[in-house]
Amino acid sequence: MSEAKTENQLRVDERLQHIAFIMDGNGRWAQRRKMPREYGHKVGAANFKKVVRHCGDIGIKTVTVYAFSTENWSRPPREVKAIMRLLEEYLDGCDADPDAQSIRYRFIGDRSVLSEDLRRRIDRIEEISAGRELTLNVALNYGARDEIVHAVNSLLARGVEKVSAEDISSALYTAHSPDPDLIVRTGGELRLSNFLLWQAAYAELYFTDVLWPDLSEEDVDEAVRHFYARQRRFGGV
Repeated sequence: MSEAKTENQLRVDERLQHIAFIMDGNGRWAQRRKMPREYGHKVGAANFKKVVRHCGDIGIKTVTVYAFSTENWSRPPREVKAIMRLLEEYLDGCDADPDAQSIRYRFIGDRSVLSEDLRRRIDRIEEISAGRELTLNVALNYGARDEIVHAVNSLLARGVEKVSAEDISSALYTAHSPDPDLIVRTGGELRLSNFLLWQAAYAELYFTDVLWPDLSEEDVDEAVRHFYARQRRFGGV
């Protein structure tokens, strides 16, 4: 990650280890500018890199982004194709990006419907980035309900006869990461949209009207400050 910009830059502590983003508003951002929705995804992809870099700069160890949901396949084929092309370009550029050298990439979701070439690229970047400092979970063809069903079926296939909450957590796509402490949704909608439903049990939620391509480092800092202003009781008093 890049060096801190100032001595007074916000820094997180152990209370905020994992932040997750629902990156909403790319299409609307483009339409407001009389541009095709695909252009919004391109600008949003560039902003995604900036946001992840900033999260590393302020000390967050795990970042999860909702890149493509199981429901997103119903979007116009041209838009889906553009999103997949952006993903391929991102994967191809990971090695050359100096800001990505400390990122461990994990792709969570059902990969079975992805192309063989895309699966191969994902496997490669996960392998070469293993052991790095910052974990970036990219939710791709991801749906939380499907994830929970997949986890339970995995446990049953292993012969588990009585499933516990700990068992399910260990079988989720995110078993390698702590549960999110803070979930940020851009674009003004006030829902989780089938994202990390199990893991979000005690996450703090932060909603902003800012569309994803416009989300700034200052906006991320504002969400973090809101997080620290809240009291997390985890069911206690």
